[in-house]
Amino acid sequence: MAREMKKVLTGVVVSNKMDKTVVVRVARTFRHPLYGKVVKVHKKYHAHDENNSCQEGDEVRILEARPLSKTKRWVVIENLTQKQREAAAETA
Repeated sequence: MAREMKKVLTGVVVSNKMDKTVVVRVARTFRHPLYGKVVKVHKKYHAHDENNSCQEGDEVRILEARPLSKTKRWVVIENLTQKQREAAAETA
């Protein structure tokens, strides 16, 4: 039996006060099934940040992982804001 693909989500870091852990707010939109209005909802995930490299406000990509603690089940795989900063520094 083949392994299932792990989920990848994109969100914004809202807290980095813990050691090697960040809280990521992931927003999603969907159309209400009865009324048709577009509804925006969000959820917070605790994610492992090995190098403590994420700052509040950074946009990050997180990957589903095995349980790392009571609440941590995600790992930061990419800091999109940091990549943009590096690209801007190279061009300047």
